[in-house]
Amino acid sequence: MTVADALLLALGAVAVGSGALVVTSAQIVRAGLYLVVSLGAVAGLYLVLGAELVAWVQVLVYVGAVVVLLLFAVMLTRAPIGPSDDLDRPAWPALVVGGGVGLGLAALFADAFRWSIYPLPTPGTTDRMGAEIFGTWVLPFEVLSILLLAALVGAIVLSRPDIGAPKDAPDGVTAQKDGKTAPKDGVTAPKDDVGAKEGEA
Repeated sequence: MTVADALLLALGAVAVGSGALVVTSAQIVRAGLYLVVSLGAVAGLYLVLGAELVAWVQVLVYVGAVVVLLLFAVMLTRAPIGPSDDLDRPAWPALVVGGGVGLGLAALFADAFRWSIYPLPTPGTTDRMGAEIFGTWVLPFEVLSILLLAALVGAIVLSRPDIGAPKDAPDGVTAQKDGKTAPKDGVTAPKDDVGAKEGEA
């Protein structure tokens, strides 16, 4: 076994293990941190395979942008950070199904590539990859940028406080400002009990 093979096995184990912790963790912030470890291990796999550009794109886009965006979205939407009762249920059925699918795929790939020898393709260059992205694949690239923009706009909208009258507000009340209800135009706001009693006296 060469050093490259050992690195591939180690990084693959880290990626799979941290990926399993992502879906089994009861705290969403810890799940996000485990996702960072998993994506970083995948970037390491790309480095070992000689795809340096793809590895750095993996780090910059997924580890440095997508995971940070997910964590900020969780914080801005005020999602529960502690353990969730919905995630603490027994997961033995999911573990059995996931383990069976994993073993089946491993056996399938091991049998398919056991006696097959495939010639390695010519290593690509950064110039060629850039020409393919902004030439052949420019439309999917722009669609992906629009999708990311929509995600940012959605995060901003979800993080804004409620604007307008609440559903249970009485007629004539339109909004809340500084903890006080603002009356609708043409409607007089009711006085509090203390002010009413002082006026009667």
